Amino acid sequence: MPLENIPIVTVSAGAAVGPAPLDGLSGNAPVLLREIAEHVNRLLATGESSAIDLNALPLTPADLDWLQETLGTGEIAITLESDGDSTLNETACPGVWWVTHHNEHGAVVSRFLEVAFVPELVKAHPEDIKIGLEHLDLLISGLS
Repeated sequence: MPLENIPIVTVSAGAAVGPAPLDGLSGNAPVLLREIAEHVNRLLATGESSAIDLNALPLTPADLDWLQETLGTGEIAITLESDGDSTLNETACPGVWWVTHHNEHGAVVSRFLEVAFVPELVKAHPEDIKIGLEHLDLLISGLS
């Protein structure tokens, strides 16, 4: 194509190229989707789970809303009640969990995206399982 046939578009300094950004979005949330995909690939390849601390990232409230809407809602929702509620919601992308911890007054104290087959927080500890087995043994001994 000859040089004179190449269309030229001028953009003033500081102007955005491409679609106008949505109100309040920083542009960081779409980049985070790529990072989440890398974490999911690692989970599938190695079984290694991981977590992204959303409060530690430069995300606006609009970014968080966009991310939550984009990731969608999955089939599993878990609520833990201990010194404030913790909610663990599977996203529409299985293996990606939206985890939010609240204090006793209901304020959000931390927010994570956890990439795992099952969130670490809901896995039973071996000591708890041992106590459960002892309880089962007592129930079984009461049957005779």
